[in-house]
Amino acid sequence: MNRTLSNGAAALAAALALAGCGGGSNNDGAVTPAPSSPKVTVQDLAPGSYIVSVGDANAPTVGKYYAGANGSRLLALANKDDQLDRLFKRDPGASSWTAIPAVDQDLQLALLRSDALVAQSADPAALAGNYAAALSDGAPARLRIAASGAITALDTACKLSGQLGASTLPSTLKLSLAASGCAGLPATGSGVLVIDSDYAPARFRLIADNGTQALDLWAYKE
Repeated sequence: MNRTLSNGAAALAAALALAGCGGGSNNDGAVTPAPSSPKVTVQDLAPGSYIVSVGDANAPTVGKYYAGANGSRLLALANKDDQLDRLFKRDPGASSWTAIPAVDQDLQLALLRSDALVAQSADPAALAGNYAAALSDGAPARLRIAASGAITALDTACKLSGQLGASTLPSTLKLSLAASGCAGLPATGSGVLVIDSDYAPARFRLIADNGTQALDLWAYKE
């Protein structure tokens, strides 16, 4: 195939490139603004952690909501198997939330109910030890947490490594995670490690995303 662009094709490519950079021109020379991303808004709650429900009151979707004093927010909605269905988060100072996976139209999410939870202590030193995280195919991913918060992979095909640190969200630690040989998981992600007595016998839950794909892992003490 001839890979050389004709003059017309080159002009079309240039126009598409211009549009992709933020806008183009109509026949009158006016700039056409680039389409804006859908705006996502979730009902705001006071700082703390909550169990919440959304959707149909006769068949609600349940989730956990974490609100930081600095304006950061995280909402993890569950499917019928109690696994992550959709993730919503808001950075400090932001007015709009981000949905993972993304939505294709504006979304305003109201809560049917919210019940405050008792904050759980989250300390890397208290979590030091070996764990097995359950993958979606049933295979384990073994990992070790050091008192410093360092996460290192152990002897399973799926290798998880990363770092824990202080978090502004209650009952959580800040998480950066890398995954290798883990089918269905993003190669890197950032999020939180969540401590919640509701998750027993799991010791904690890892929730992270790479901007487009989320991961949800429940870890058990070995």
